[in-house]
Amino acid sequence: MHTHVSLAATASEGSDEGGSQTVKVQLKLREMIFAGELEAGARITELSMVERLGVSRTPIRAALIRLEQEGLLQQLSSGGFGVRTFLESDVADAIELRGTVEGLAVRLAAERGVSAALLAQAAQCLDDIDGLLQALTLDDEAFSSYVRLNAQFHGLLGQLSGSPMLQRELARVGSLPFASPSGFVVVQANTPQARDMLVVAQDQHRQVLDAVMRREGARAEAIMREHSRLAQRNLREAVHRPDLKSNAIMGMRLIRPN
Repeated sequence: MHTHVSLAATASEGSDEGGSQTVKVQLKLREMIFAGELEAGARITELSMVERLGVSRTPIRAALIRLEQEGLLQQLSSGGFGVRTFLESDVADAIELRGTVEGLAVRLAAERGVSAALLAQAAQCLDDIDGLLQALTLDDEAFSSYVRLNAQFHGLLGQLSGSPMLQRELARVGSLPFASPSGFVVVQANTPQARDMLVVAQDQHRQVLDAVMRREGARAEAIMREHSRLAQRNLREAVHRPDLKSNAIMGMRLIRPN
């Protein structure tokens, strides 16, 4: 019997489509997929989620469509949606795509120039990461802070480009399953090499910002492409470390080796 998780809100069914209720349902469904409550291949219908989540069909329908657009779900010919599985190569391609778009963003930033205020904001973010990495080992709190700051810095890359279109594309590609900047960084946690790997990543952060400031577009782009290789390395390690599949990384059950 399903556990009833109430997400009911005061907004009416007809007025909330695309609003906060849909977002809440979308986040809850994504959480359930990554946690394994909705397993790979599981069939999801609007009616079953109405009963399980305690909300009306309109936000559930909208949330399911959004999750299909993200790539976590696929429409079934028999009706409803199915939870997708991913080949290791699929995830690697998504990471490669993010690196390509980020590379374009920083190349444009270098070529077009960036305001001093935005450069200072990016530099401050990296200073904060440097502060975390001064410790020889990172505890869980420090590692969580790193993930937050890493996401913040990568988010600033789109702003550096000055292109609203690129910012939208970066947000879109970052929402692809497992393609976020910190999607596999947790692989480095609690290992002897954890801090060393993060130091390498941080050096690349510093180098790309330096290239942007020096207006060296080709160099900046090449660094970001190389930066994505770290995430792909973490992906390979995660897929081939069985101890991580059900614990450290949410959603690892959805990824299959090639």
